Amino acid sequence: MTSASTPRSESDHVPVPGLDPDPDSDSQLLARVREIRPLIEAHALRTEQRRRVTAEVVAALTEAGVYRMNVPRRYGGYQTRPRTQVDTLAEVAGACGSAGFTALIQAGCAFIAALFPDQAQDEIFTSPDVRVGGTLVPDATAVAVDGGYLVNGTSGFATGCQDADWHLLTVRVESDEGPPEVLWTAVPMSELEILDDWHVSGLAGSGSNSVVAHDVLVPAHRVLPVQPLLAGEFPSKANADDPFYRVPVLLMFCAWTAPHALGVARASLAGFRDRIHRRGITYTFHARQHEAAVTHLQTAEAAMKISCAELLTDDFVARIEAGEPFTPEERAKIRAQTGYVARLCKEAVDLVASASGASSLRLEVPVQRAVRDLHALNLHSFVNPTTNLELYGRVLSGLDAGTPFL
Repeated sequence: MTSASTPRSESDHVPVPGLDPDPDSDSQLLARVREIRPLIEAHALRTEQRRRVTAEVVAALTEAGVYRMNVPRRYGGYQTRPRTQVDTLAEVAGACGSAGFTALIQAGCAFIAALFPDQAQDEIFTSPDVRVGGTLVPDATAVAVDGGYLVNGTSGFATGCQDADWHLLTVRVESDEGPPEVLWTAVPMSELEILDDWHVSGLAGSGSNSVVAHDVLVPAHRVLPVQPLLAGEFPSKANADDPFYRVPVLLMFCAWTAPHALGVARASLAGFRDRIHRRGITYTFHARQHEAAVTHLQTAEAAMKISCAELLTDDFVARIEAGEPFTPEERAKIRAQTGYVARLCKEAVDLVASASGASSLRLEVPVQRAVRDLHALNLHSFVNPTTNLELYGRVLSGLDAGTPFL
């Protein structure tokens, strides 16, 4: 069992050789991330073995400005356009699925933190490089007390919690008069306990441990009601009229999730295309795999699946950037597109992996990790392709989606 009070100094602002980011602009954000991609790739196996992103990679992402993408400009953040965020997160995921997933969660939680009351934002964004994690499943409970809420309980899947400064802990407030109220509460990581319980097969390096609140007092200004937020209402006055923060938050999660699948799939196909020139197909007359007709079919089909996923992503990201009002059908479609992107990318990687031979089972060969990471992503409750298709199908059939999470 690990305490969250342990200093995070090992991952704080470690200089990255050769990296000279502009701290005041995101114009070169993608270029900076591409520059550190070899470092992230080199640490991918170690990240998985440690069950958390390595200190060197956290420092490199910090110096590159990845955690600033959704931080308000008044705190030194970038408010990076969604298209650039998609490209940036895909680069990180292509280098390491676990690092990419952690980056997208912390980028997304910074966006949510910017919707909290302004007093809470002043406390959270003491640095533009602050790392904010969070969970949406309300496993913890809260009781109203004078001036705020007393929070208790365990919350799982707290991605990146060991390297976070703040955690947006979702809690439920029970009521005798109806269903519980669900709240996001902003809690310093130093006030939460971290359990050593992240032992999984996919996204194993994401550090998605459980966190525990023991009688944590959360002041009222560090609370964000979830139901009004899903309806487009949030308490921040400074960001209330900013079009950047008026985009429905769950649509932004689609824009953060899809590039993770794309990055992993692209990297897997690129690795496959390289390996087929260096290996044969055992027990056949093919001395080089790239000469076999079956390889041509496998490569082309995987490439087409990824291309289809890219087109779907381009379509809904363009609509998000257009900033127009979204009907329930449009929201359900974007969520379904996100799930379908994840499915197509998983199918592409499964195909590549099945053609990679027994030698690809070695832990140092990235494709076996890609298979497990994309399987894990497709199991995520917000991404799950089957669930998302059902929601979209309900709306297309004239029914209510059956969920407020659109």
